[in-house]
Amino acid sequence: MTSINTNTSAMTALQSLSMINSNLDETQNRISTGYRVGAASDNAAYWSIATTMRSDNKALGAVEDALGLGQAKVDTAYTGMKAAIDVVDEMKAKLVAAREPGVDRSKIQAEIAELQGQLTSISDSASFSGENWLSFDGALTDTKDIVASFNRSALGAVSVGTIEVVIGATKLFGDDDPVGVGTDNGILNKTFATTNAGNFSVANLDVDAAGVVDQDISEMITAVDAAIQSMTTAASNLGAAKSRMDIQSEFVSNLRDSIEKGVGTLVDADMTEESTRLKALQTQQQLGVQALSIANNSSQSLLSLFR
Repeated sequence: MTSINTNTSAMTALQSLSMINSNLDETQNRISTGYRVGAASDNAAYWSIATTMRSDNKALGAVEDALGLGQAKVDTAYTGMKAAIDVVDEMKAKLVAAREPGVDRSKIQAEIAELQGQLTSISDSASFSGENWLSFDGALTDTKDIVASFNRSALGAVSVGTIEVVIGATKLFGDDDPVGVGTDNGILNKTFATTNAGNFSVANLDVDAAGVVDQDISEMITAVDAAIQSMTTAASNLGAAKSRMDIQSEFVSNLRDSIEKGVGTLVDADMTEESTRLKALQTQQQLGVQALSIANNSSQSLLSLFR
């Protein structure tokens, strides 16, 4: 039946064109934003997962920064410790030379004094971001926690993991007592029992002091060698901590990439697919416009019946 009140063909063509235009708008939005799921209304489940994982990935970025800061502090402490070991090695050699008969011990003592001053300088300058792990007082604890991970359990509970660095064993000199007193507040001013001249430490060696005999110098050498062993152990521990931080930092970086890739799989638009779909919808839109035009023109043909 042909009716001038109801143009069924035009209504069908209009509905088809409206659907095509809606799909075209959706495709153009995906192409312009790059997202297949850009809002919760697009896919609530995927949007929720992507939002949570993006937040976690941002937290992992902060973890990566914290690890970098921790690595820098460990590097600084290790560099200072290594330099201090070289200086104490030199002091040990000077002490051995002081055992030689006829040697001028006053000149050797002058050299030792310069080396002692260099140790203090190294200890005081090994600082990064306001923290010195080679020379500190009670204000800094004997352990340092470096943020190393951000964790989310299967139940959604979050936690922060840390790497503990024992810095009490890296302390060369403490600030709570004067250098050379011999109190037990650092590797280089620990006391060492002797049989003759009392207590010797790396900080208060004096081969030219009155009453110092070869046995005293031998015990000084023993004290210095013990200090070198303690410093070597401390440097090894710092190296082990640095190695773990390097591994963790690489893992966190790879983990962030994996999370970003996973989120992209959920919500990113396939640009090749969307561009192909855009071409098809543009063609369908043109055909839809023509179909609507034909349907509207069919009513005009009724006029010919009344001529």
